[in-house]
Amino acid sequence: MFTGIIEELGTIERVEHTADAARVTVRGPLAVEGVAHGDSIAVSGVCLTVVEFDTERFTADVMAQTLAMSTLDAAREGLAVNLERAARVGDRLGGHIVQGHIDGTAQVLEIRPGEAWRVVRFSLDPAHAPLVVDKGSIAVDGVSLTVSAVGDEPGGSWFEVSLIPETLTATTLGERIAGDRVNIETDIVARQVARMLRFAPGWEAEPEARPNSVIGFQAAPLSQQPSAPQPTAPQFTEPQPTTGGAA
Repeated sequence: MFTGIIEELGTIERVEHTADAARVTVRGPLAVEGVAHGDSIAVSGVCLTVVEFDTERFTADVMAQTLAMSTLDAAREGLAVNLERAARVGDRLGGHIVQGHIDGTAQVLEIRPGEAWRVVRFSLDPAHAPLVVDKGSIAVDGVSLTVSAVGDEPGGSWFEVSLIPETLTATTLGERIAGDRVNIETDIVARQVARMLRFAPGWEAEPEARPNSVIGFQAAPLSQQPSAPQPTAPQFTEPQPTTGGAA
């Protein structure tokens, strides 16, 4: 598990492609401090397993599915990447719960600069749109961010984030321009709730979200939902007089 707080800007030093995978070597002196074989390191939001390392760099294998779903398919020597070591029990959760299991990629649609900050708009796959909410959390290239706006237009869904100076300088997001691709991971809590609602009694899956739906799932009509038991007034019985007494 990760928190989305980037520890270091690393650099890809080598990429070796095979028929259905790749092996990448990343320079990151801080990321390899205390690392062991088999540890997890998030590389621009993608959880990778360390298979080799020294005091300056580590090597990890990237399988075909990960290449197809992430920006690592375009990894090249000299490319800057965000690095974060796996969180430990007792660490501060400065961002939000990030698994390193990305949902796919998004494209930078627009950048609106401010005096010291930027608002960046990203495209959003329709399948992921119900999972992204205003003021919710999302990981972009491994960076924990707060969603500042969401929208659905004829051209597609989108979301925006506001980047402070620290984020612009400490992560690769400061280098992004319109047209660039980024890795995104939606909030795991939203994904779990969506999955549970799909199988919850009284809910049925709908191909598209409707105005009165919740994260893309439509409630069954009231006529089809089980009725709740009606409360009944308590019944009282008058005490009956008794005859005789105890011996």
